Amino acid sequence: MNVIFKAYNQVLHGMAGLAGIAIFAAFVMIVVDVLMRITGLEPFIFILTTVEYILLWFTMLAAPYLLRIKAHVFIDAVTQFMPPTIKKAIAKLVYVLCIIACCIYGYHLVILLVESIQSGELDMRSFEIPIWILFVPMPLCFFMCAIEFIRYLVGIDDMYSQSIQERDNV
Repeated sequence: MNVIFKAYNQVLHGMAGLAGIAIFAAFVMIVVDVLMRITGLEPFIFILTTVEYILLWFTMLAAPYLLRIKAHVFIDAVTQFMPPTIKKAIAKLVYVLCIIACCIYGYHLVILLVESIQSGELDMRSFEIPIWILFVPMPLCFFMCAIEFIRYLVGIDDMYSQSIQERDNV
């Protein structure tokens, strides 16, 4: 079982690393595009479309890791004033709802991925790319987010506890 957990953590961290590389690549492409425009050169036609794809992939690849380290958007304005027992019950309900939502999205995205592969449809903008490439990271990332919420639900971690980074800095 430890081998599975270790492999999962490596995939999680690998996806976060890829997300970092992707967003850096988008940054470089945007800088190149702006510099080319300023200098009067014709910018590369593929940059805008590529950056759009990168933003989607970056979001999907980073989501499970951000959930793990509690760097996602979390609003506790209502629950911060509740007694711990009610707070814990509401947290469990939220975890279950998030697991269900992630699994539903992941399931439908698998279907969209398979359909787009079978149809061979192309996304035609500045260059043609198979549309299924857009869907590749989505099912995996939603299912991995569901796993992270399951970790919260079974008590391995809690959204209300300190983040991993805060614990490491203490």
